[in-house]
Parts: sequence; structure tokens; C-alpha cells
Amino acid sequence: MSRDLSLVRRTLLAAVAAILLPLSAVHAQQGGVPEISPAEAQAKAKAGKITLIDVRTPEEWRETGVAPGATPINLYNPAGPEAFVKEVVARVGAKRDTPIAFICRSGNRSGQAQRLLAAQGFTNVVSVREGMSGSASGPGWIKSGLPIETCKVC
Repeated sequence: MSRDLSLVRRTLLAAVAAILLPLSAVHAQQGGVPEISPAEAQAKAKAGKITLIDVRTPEEWRETGVAPGATPINLYNPAGPEAFVKEVVARVGAKRDTPIAFICRSGNRSGQAQRLLAAQGFTNVVSVREGMSGSASGPGWIKSGLPIETCKVC
């Protein structure tokens, strides 16, 4: 009997996975924000495989520091979203497939920045889930023990 129950559980789990995995891909295509973990972002930035951009405010950069090698560009640029996009383009160039990862405090603003750049035709932009300080998704960059440094341009 327990063998039958185990087989039923495995079959049920396989059926659920078969339904949910394609739905998650559809969600990503329909506006879901592509994400990577803080550890992935740190490794890729260190290896030069992505440009890491911290979209928090100058006050937040001074308060917690920034990830080594991250470029601080305030998403809430006083001159508006166009000015933010111009700063990003100035940093990474106009090549629309440049790998970029945005990080913020908890993952919300980095998702906004990702969608903003995607709307401008950028195709290889991700959000760092959890952000610097953590969220419901996980502990974040700082609590994960990843390196931070004092912001040099704040």
C-alpha cells in the first residue's frame, strides 16, 4: 500500500511539474523579470561576464556600501527615466545585448530598471533577486556575506 502511495505521489509531482514549468516560462515571456541570485551576480561580475549596476539612492549607497565593481546609477534620477537610461547607455555602450544585472535594496527597483531597459530594446538584462538587504526571496547580498565596499562616488 505504501509503495502505491509513493508511486501516486511521484506521478502527481511529475504532473504538477509538467504543468508549472511551461507556465513559468510563459510568465517570464509575458513580463516576468529575469533574475539571478546575489551569489550568481557576484561571480559573473567578478569574472567580467556582466555589468553590475546598483540602482539605489546615494543615501543607500553611503549607508550600506556597494558591491565591488558595481556602478551606482540612481534609478530615481531627478531628470527622469530617460536620464537614467542615458547613464546606463553611457556606462555599457549602445550595444543592446550587453549583459547587465541591476541590484537595489530588495529586488523591486532592479525589476523596474530591467523592464525599463527591456522596453528600450536591451535583451540581456536581469534583476538581482533579494537585492542588497534581502526580501521574502532570501537574505540578500549583505546577509549572504558577499563582499561590499564603500561607495567611491557618493
